[in-house]
Parts: sequence; structure tokens; C-alpha cells
Amino acid sequence: MMSLFRIFRRFYRSSDRGRNEIYPDEIFLDARNLPDFDTHQFEGRIERPISKTVFKLTALVFILVGIIFGTKLWMLQVKMGEAYEIRSQNNNLRHTTIFAERGIIYDRNQTPLAWNELNPGGDFSLRGYIPDGGFSHVLGYVKYPSKDRSGIYYEEQFIGKDGVESYYNDLLSGINGLKITETDALGNVQSESVLTLPKDGENITLSIDAEVTAKLFEAMKKFSRERGFLGGAGVIMDVHNGEILALVSYPEYNNKVLTDGSDKEAVSRELNAPGTPFLDRVISGQYIPGSIMKPFIAMGVLGEGVIDPMKKIQSVGQISIPNPYNPEMKTIFRDWKIHGWVDLRHALSVSSDEYFYTVGGGYDGQKGIGITNIEKYVRMFGFGELTGIDLFGEKGGVIPSPAWKAENFDGDDWRLGDTYNSSIGQYGFQVTPLQAVRAVASFANGGKLFTPTIIKSNTKYNEGERIPLSSTHFDIVRDGMRLAVTEGTARGLSMPGISVAAKTGTAELGASKELVNSLVMGYFPFENPKYTFTILMERGPYANQIGATAVMRELLEWMYINTPEYVR
Repeated sequence: MMSLFRIFRRFYRSSDRGRNEIYPDEIFLDARNLPDFDTHQFEGRIERPISKTVFKLTALVFILVGIIFGTKLWMLQVKMGEAYEIRSQNNNLRHTTIFAERGIIYDRNQTPLAWNELNPGGDFSLRGYIPDGGFSHVLGYVKYPSKDRSGIYYEEQFIGKDGVESYYNDLLSGINGLKITETDALGNVQSESVLTLPKDGENITLSIDAEVTAKLFEAMKKFSRERGFLGGAGVIMDVHNGEILALVSYPEYNNKVLTDGSDKEAVSRELNAPGTPFLDRVISGQYIPGSIMKPFIAMGVLGEGVIDPMKKIQSVGQISIPNPYNPEMKTIFRDWKIHGWVDLRHALSVSSDEYFYTVGGGYDGQKGIGITNIEKYVRMFGFGELTGIDLFGEKGGVIPSPAWKAENFDGDDWRLGDTYNSSIGQYGFQVTPLQAVRAVASFANGGKLFTPTIIKSNTKYNEGERIPLSSTHFDIVRDGMRLAVTEGTARGLSMPGISVAAKTGTAELGASKELVNSLVMGYFPFENPKYTFTILMERGPYANQIGATAVMRELLEWMYINTPEYVR
């Protein structure tokens, strides 16, 4: 027994040093005494302590992990610390737009019409406009850059919305710059650095005269209110290069209110104001011209040679033709007055409807030029097409013809009475005041059509187009327009110191003809023409005898004293 004990003791010491005793279960455990344990489920196993090797391996793992983390920390803090510091600083840097200054708009005499005003606390300058009336349609207005609730600009440009501000927006806008702004954790600006400097917009000099424009608007406003007109339009143009001296539409909107946009009630009042103030009547208003079309139809009469200009036709106040629906009845076409015997020059002077009925459509043995030639010749003077002015929104107007009537009146046939009415500028005619001023300038400059321009010394627009008609015929019509001032329907423009040639027109509106458009067009001085004009007063009472001629006379009298360089 002692020998067996020694054997176990020796075995114990050699296999598990440090233990001083043997437990009974270790003594009696042998293969023959194993119970029926499921060793795969660890039944009957003897627990053994974790060896030092495991502790060593675990310690080694922790040491390796520490080395890795230490190395990474060294990389972040020492080797790449500067780079990450810069990146951290960039988290507090913001790119900010430096808004370019918008170009200033001047009149021909360098009077500022639109400029930039200080905006305390703002990122960009505010837009200021000349306060006098008469400039809104020419200048237009702008929409400011827009930002969201967080203060970030989602629209970084000024946007021109009408007039010169819109047409020349790219030129006026310039190019914005860029800067970096450094802020602290509270958003306070610490420093700023400019990356790119802004390039300010270009200044523009218009061909218009601010004083003439303001005076024309004042006269138009005065007569509209006193005489019951809905509104008016006026334009003055250089006969030699197409530069616009004044372009006025009444009523007009307030461009400063629309630009600011902060007073919602004021903006609403502008948008809902009576009299269509947003309509630029000079370039977009299309009107029945009435008798101001007679000089152009007279050029057709002379061009076709249907009558000697010295031959007289007796005006008895009306002509009559068989009614196409009932030949036993007569259709009457009345003159506005009995004029007696008139030739072409005097027919223009007194504006004889009966003369132009006859030479336009033919009557009592006298041949007329017919509607085809009426259309042909008025188109030669630019009617029925855009003039090409450097403003948006221009309209082309309408010239009546058989094709036009068939299209607009369910295939209805063209009749002789339609030709008669077209011969005096009624029926289907619609023209703009700008078309009229461009066309009448051709009588002043010897037969050239210029493209109107609002810019001073705009070489793109000063070439002109020659109208292929006889200079002798132009002289005859010029004589008739001068007679209209000295002894005819435009005598209101006869004044000392200024010689004017003109043609008036009264266009009857609607079936009742209770309202009329009053028009006058012409040029001055007659002997050495400089400027041409067209004035329209819209929808006034038929019985009113004061209209467009009175507006132009008041302006010319003022110009004679204040701007004599234009009229002498």
C-alpha cells in the first residue's frame, strides 16, 4: 500500500507541481471504475486550472492591441495632426457671395435714372430710381437676390423684370465675387478672406432725355384727367439714327415699389390699379390708327399712278354704293366734314375721308388702288411687323386683307366697303405708336426706316433701310403734312419759332362710336428735320375736341424754351 502511495505522490509532483496533497477521487479514479458518463457533453470531466501559458497569451494580445492604438494615436496627433487641424478649421469656414454692384443707367445728359443705394446691414446695394413719372416702362424694375430661412442665398443674381433692366440685364449685372468667412462656435465672424473679387456691371447711357420725358408724361397725365381719356402713349425719335428721345406710357406702375417688394399692400395696389398700368402702350399697345394711315396710303396712290396728285375730287360729305345684301338700298360712307374740291395734298391737309374712299377703293369712274396695294404699301413702311427696338414685349399689329378677314370672320368674303374703311385707317388696322413714329420718320429723312433704339450711340441700330419709292412722291406727302399744320386739321401745332409737319387721326371705337382714340404724328423742324413724334390719347369721349395735338403742343412750347437744341 505504501508503494502505491509513493507512486501516486511521485506522479503528482511531476505533473502538477506546487500541490501538497492528493484527493481521494484522484486516488481511486481509474479506467475500470469510470461510470457511464457522456464525455462529449463534458460529463464526468475533472476541472483543471487555467495555465500560465493562457495568461501569457492573453497579456500578449493586450500588449499588441495597446501598441496598435498607441501607433494610431501617434499618427493622428503627431504625424497627421496639422492636416486634421486644418480640416477642423474648415468646418468653421463658409463661402460667401460678394455681390457685384449693378450698373448705373443714365440719360443722354448723364442724369442718373437708376442707381445703387446704401443698404445698412445688407449684403447687396438697393436699387434706386428717378422719382419723376414717365420712366417705369423704359427702366423697368429688378428682383433682388433671395435667401432661405437659414440665410443661404439660393438666388444670387439681380433679375431684371422689365424695360432696360430686363433687356440689358446681363450687361448691368456684372459678376459676383467670393470670400471665405471664418466663424466661431457661436457663429460670430472671426475673419474674412477674399477669393475672387466681384466685377461690377457696366453703366448704360440711354438716348432719352429725362427732362423731355418727364414733361411729356406730365402733359399726358394732365389731359387724360381733364378730358376723360383712359390713358396715352407718346414717343419721340431721332429721324437720322432711330435713337429714342422720349418714350412714355400713361398710366404707369411704380417700379420702386415693385423692386422693394416689402410692402405687400402697396404691391397689391400696383397690380390691381385701373387703366392697365403694366401695358407699355408705345410698344405693346395695338390701336386703330384712323387717318394717320392716309400719308402711307397716299404713297401707294402715287406709286400706282391711279390719279394725278393735282386732280381734284369733290367732297360732298359722303359716297354711297349699292348694298350687297339689298341692291335697292344704298350703303353710305360718310366723310367727317364737307370739304369741297380737294387734291391729294389738300386731302391730306383736311383729312378728307371721301377722297381716300375714292382713290383707295375706286368710285364714280375714278380707279382705286385696292386692298392688295393698300397692304403692300403700308407694309413697306414697317406696319404689320416688329420694329426691333431693344425692349421686350413689342407687338407687330395687324393689316387688314381678304386672307385676314377669311381667317378671322369664318371665311367671310372681302367687300368693297371693307376697302373703303381700310383706306381711312379703320376696319382691321391695328398699329403701335412705335410703328407709326418709325414710319413717319421716313418722310423726314428722305425714305429710310431705322430700327428704334433706347441706347445712345448704338451703332448696331443706325444703318437704316431704304424704302424703294420715289423721292418726288415723298415730297408731295410732306407738303400735305405741312399744310395740315398751317391750314388743316393739325393747326394746333402751328406756333412761332417751330415749323412742324403733322397728320392727325381720330379712330372711332365700337359700334356706338361714343369713344375715340385721338392721334397725331409728324416731325420737326420741317425745313431741317431732327425728330419725329407720335402721340396717342386712348378712349376719350367722341365730343371732346382736345386730344393728342394739345399734348404735343404743350410739349413743344416747353421744349422751345427749355431744350431749344431739339426744335430749332
